Amino acid sequence: MTLAQETIRRKRDGLRLADTEIRAFVEGIARGDVSDAQIAAFAMATCWRGMATPEAVALTLAMRDSGAVLDWREADLHGPVVDKHSTGGIGDTVSLVLAPLLAACGCHVPMVSGRGLGHTGGTLDKLEAIPGYAVDVPLDVFRRVVREAGVAIVGAGPALAPADRRLYAVRDLTATVESIPLITASILSKKLAAGLQALALDVKFGNGAFMRDLASARALARSLVETGCGAGLPTEALLTDMNEPLAPAAGNALEVHVAIRHLRGDERSARLDEVVRAFGITLLRQARLARDDDDARARLARALDSGAAAERFARMVSGLGGPTDLLERADQLLPAAPVVREVAAAAGGVVAAIDTRALGLAVVELGGGRRRAEDRIDPAVGLAGLAPLGMRVEPGQPLALVHAATAAAANAAVATVQAAYAVSDTAASPGPLIAGRIVREQG
Repeated sequence: MTLAQETIRRKRDGLRLADTEIRAFVEGIARGDVSDAQIAAFAMATCWRGMATPEAVALTLAMRDSGAVLDWREADLHGPVVDKHSTGGIGDTVSLVLAPLLAACGCHVPMVSGRGLGHTGGTLDKLEAIPGYAVDVPLDVFRRVVREAGVAIVGAGPALAPADRRLYAVRDLTATVESIPLITASILSKKLAAGLQALALDVKFGNGAFMRDLASARALARSLVETGCGAGLPTEALLTDMNEPLAPAAGNALEVHVAIRHLRGDERSARLDEVVRAFGITLLRQARLARDDDDARARLARALDSGAAAERFARMVSGLGGPTDLLERADQLLPAAPVVREVAAAAGGVVAAIDTRALGLAVVELGGGRRRAEDRIDPAVGLAGLAPLGMRVEPGQPLALVHAATAAAANAAVATVQAAYAVSDTAASPGPLIAGRIVREQG
C-alpha cells in the first residue's frame, strides 16, 4: 500500500497520481489513519499543482465510496432520479422552488444540500426556519419521503461521503477551499452518493459569488461537468449572474416566504423564475421527460400554475416533520423579526450597482448566517424588498427592508445596505442572467 506521505510528495512534485494511490489516501482519511496534517499537506499540494480530470474523477469516486451509496432501484420509483446544485449566492432560493417543481413533473429529487458558507445562504438553514422540519434524518426516512413526495431536501449526514467531511474541515482552515479539483470532488462525491441519474449545476459568478469573474466560474463549471460525466453521472452546468441578489429577499424565513409565494403564484420574481425554469428545462431534457425545450417549458408552467409543485413542497415539509398547513399559514408559522426598518435611498436616480457580497454579510451580522460552524442562526432576520439593478428610485424611497432582532442591529444593517447600493443618473446595461451552458466536450 502506498504511504500517505509518498502520495503527498508525488502530488507536491507535480506528478499524476494513480487511481489506487488516491483511493488508498481517501480510505485512510475515512478510517482515521491519515492525520489532519497529512490531509492539509495533500490539500495544499493539490491547490498548488492541480489535478487532471482522471485524477479528479478518481478522487470523487473514492470520496463517494467512503460511505453509503444509495440505490434507488430498490425503492420502486416511477421516474428518473435527478438533482441540482448551486455554488452559492445571495437570495438564491432556486432549490426550494425547483425541487418540488421537478417532482410535480415526474422526477424524483433526493437533494443533499448544505448550510450557509461565509456570505452566502444555505438551503438547509432556510428549511430549518420551518418549525419541525428535520434536515438530518436516517436514510430510511430520506428514501420514504423521496418515494412518497417525489422530493426530499436534507443534509448529507454521517453516512454519505464521510471522507469529504474531514477533508473539507481541514481545507476551511488551510486556505485551500478555492482549489477547483477539491471543490469538484466535494460537490460531486455527495451527489454521486445520492444515486442520481442526472445532475445540473448552477455555477455563479459576480460580486456576490465565490467565483468573482466569468472565466473562473467557467473553469469550475468545466471541471464539474467533465468530472461528473467521467464518473458516470450525466452532468450539465449553467453560468448565472450574481452581481445582484437572485430573489428580492435574503435571509432564512424570508426566503421560505419567497419560495411559498412563488409556488402558490402569489408573486414571482422575474430573475428567480428565469433561473428556476432554465434548470427545470435542463433537467427534464436530461431525464428525457420532455421532447424538447418547448415541451419542457410547457410542463413546468402546468406544474406551477396548477398548484402541483406547491402540493409536492407541502408533502415534503410534512414528511420531514414540518407542519401540514405551512402553505396556508406561512405568516403565522414562520418566525418573524420584532424590528423592521426601511433603508431609504439618499438620492434619486437609478440603481446602478449593488455590492451583493455586502448584503450577504449584512445578513450574517444580523444573525442570519455564521461566522463559525458552531454559531446559532436566527431564522427570522434578513433583508426583504431588495431593489433590483435598473430600478428608478426617488429620494427617501425604500431600497430594502431590514428585519432585525434589535434596534441596534437594525441600525447597523441599514447603514450597510445603504452603502451597498449605488444610485446614479444612469445605469449600465446588465449582462445576461444566464451567461452560458457547459456540457461535456466531445472527442
